[in-house]
Amino acid sequence: MRLEFQHIHKHFGAVHANNDISFTIEAGTIHGLLGENGAGKSTLMKILSGFIRRDAGEIRLDGHAVEFKNPAEALHLGVGMLHQDPLDVPPLSILDNFLLGRQTRLIQDRSAARADLQTLSQRFGFDLDPDAPVASLTVGERQQLEIVRLLSRGARVLIFDEPTTGISLPQKVKLFETLRLLAQQGMTIIFVTHKLADAEDLCEQVTVLRLGRVVGQVTRPFTSAQLVQLMFGQTFATRERAAVAPGEPVLELRDLCVADYRLRVPHITLTARAGEIIGLAGIEGSGQRLLLRACAGLDAPVAGEIRIAGAKMNRQPYRAFLARGVGYLPAGRLEEGLVAGLNLTEHFILARRTREWLVNWNAAQNHARARIAEFNIRGDPASRVESLSGGNQQRALLALLPLDLKLMLLEHPTRGLDIESTLWVWQQLLERRQRGAAILFSSADLDEILEYSDRILVFSGGRVAQALEGRETSAQQLGELIGGKGL
Repeated sequence: MRLEFQHIHKHFGAVHANNDISFTIEAGTIHGLLGENGAGKSTLMKILSGFIRRDAGEIRLDGHAVEFKNPAEALHLGVGMLHQDPLDVPPLSILDNFLLGRQTRLIQDRSAARADLQTLSQRFGFDLDPDAPVASLTVGERQQLEIVRLLSRGARVLIFDEPTTGISLPQKVKLFETLRLLAQQGMTIIFVTHKLADAEDLCEQVTVLRLGRVVGQVTRPFTSAQLVQLMFGQTFATRERAAVAPGEPVLELRDLCVADYRLRVPHITLTARAGEIIGLAGIEGSGQRLLLRACAGLDAPVAGEIRIAGAKMNRQPYRAFLARGVGYLPAGRLEEGLVAGLNLTEHFILARRTREWLVNWNAAQNHARARIAEFNIRGDPASRVESLSGGNQQRALLALLPLDLKLMLLEHPTRGLDIESTLWVWQQLLERRQRGAAILFSSADLDEILEYSDRILVFSGGRVAQALEGRETSAQQLGELIGGKGL
């Protein structure tokens, strides 16, 4: 299915999110769509998939102009979108999720759907148990379920929005194999990403957006340097990290055991000192999140001891951890970190440490305006957080953290961010480190773990390796430990 965008425009108030966008994607190809956070990529794809309506312009499929009022109409005509966070219902089974939206009648033909699911899974080498709950799947497996669901509904144009975010290297390899197979079978694949290496490895052609406009298009072979120049109008030099001598112990874990209903990780012993950065590596769901939430006071450990600046914190409430200078930045920006429906000013009010009962709205708006400028958030004090791009939501979360933190706990601090935003986030974190904060962070990006960590904890299969020295660890060694070898 050949896809054409012709002079697409979309406004959100004063923001011109898509400004006269025109380009063509040929059938049977993998086409990359790149741009910094807020460049208009997601807006354009939501228009294509029927989630929002364009203000002007035309979309043509195989030469025919189309108009979608909703995602169901788009899918009916062959356009399906796999979102960065798959649209599924975790408590339901894989088969129940596969059936969602499949038929309008009340009683579904479950036997036929099961056979269809198994046939499509085998076709791509997916191991999806129809009766397993979606809550038990990794992010990569949830993507696989969404792929077969869209294909069963007749999708011929498949949009993948940041699909390598939060998945392991083996899952990424499997995903890329699947995308290449789909393209060979005539499907049109749109690969939305901020990861230049992924685009260079996978895409035959790449269109680059900047500030809502098409600024360039390149065809293989191309380089990451070309893409960076198009995306930002400049290249970025790698900054040297200033050495920081570790200070006094900030976090002490003594034979700690963390667990949920799926996983138990015992015998975690660690001391994190002021000015130290410790990376947590492992496949998603291996215990990194459990450890971070226990250290933030959000979940109680099963056994062992947590000390913050020498004070024992077991069975202490979350507010006691906050009072001790602990800050937590979750991976789920809108689900856990921000409050959809509230604007930036209201978020800064909620984050204040004050006993005042009344809000001085003028002062609050001035404070919000200052923080927005300091953290280069593309929005204003009245902007609702759900209207911000992922990168700007992350900047907002960092702006909400107090400046006097002793311990920073970060889940995937640069997930979904472009290279400029990633460098900016780490610049902020390294400045915090210079001021004496200890930092623990998890990431699915091994290069990020290796580049920024003084020490590394590797999680695999309910076990934790002894802390590794970051500068003495290779990507191969880290990968083998994540896979359980030599743990």
